[in-house]
Amino acid sequence: MISRDIIRSLEDIIGTEGIHYGKEALLCYSYDATQIEHLPDLVIRPSSAEQISMILKIANKERIPVVPRGAGSGFSGGSIPLRGGIVLSLERMNSILELDEDNLIAVVEPGLVVGRFHRLVESKGLFYPPDPSSSDFCTIGGNVAENASGPRSVKYGGTRNYVLGLEAILPDGRVFKTGARTVKSVAGYDLTRLMVGSEGTLGVVTKITLRLLPLPEDISTMMVYFPGIDDAARAVSRII
Repeated sequence: MISRDIIRSLEDIIGTEGIHYGKEALLCYSYDATQIEHLPDLVIRPSSAEQISMILKIANKERIPVVPRGAGSGFSGGSIPLRGGIVLSLERMNSILELDEDNLIAVVEPGLVVGRFHRLVESKGLFYPPDPSSSDFCTIGGNVAENASGPRSVKYGGTRNYVLGLEAILPDGRVFKTGARTVKSVAGYDLTRLMVGSEGTLGVVTKITLRLLPLPEDISTMMVYFPGIDDAARAVSRII
């Protein structure tokens, strides 16, 4: 149970509009696509990295569990607050901060819906390949946390292949930056790839630098029938 004094300290950081502890609000953030449920003690919806840093400093000091959350569309259970504590929903941090068409780079916030990003970059003649089946409502931050992909990953690779750099907040509130704005970045440990797929266990991602591709000139879809599953599998292997 989180004390009223701690809640007041958190309200000083984020305001009363960004913090929720009513039963109805807690229920909305208690589950993901697995349908497993567990109520948090508190839901906080920050709007900046600075707010997240201050929230995590308090949570770290008071030993309060914190579970980052995107859209709750994952099937891993990573956004379920099994020990209660704070659900840190990043839904308000949903901006496209930069779109560099010349260098094929975008900088986005974690709460940006993937489908919205797809439509925007494609309107500019650009292409972001990762396409989870939940693209119309899942967020890029959640995709980074889960290293999500989709059918196009067979040809283009998953989310990890398109994340050039990250800004994240460590559990003690320190700001942590990884990667670069270039495709070639070979100095030191590849901490960006370590963060991608870590399911929020290493830090809270607050800014993501993504690599883009030129939009393919044509896209075709085929339906092919096979007499058996082995024949289909052999065909896929030969195509690849």
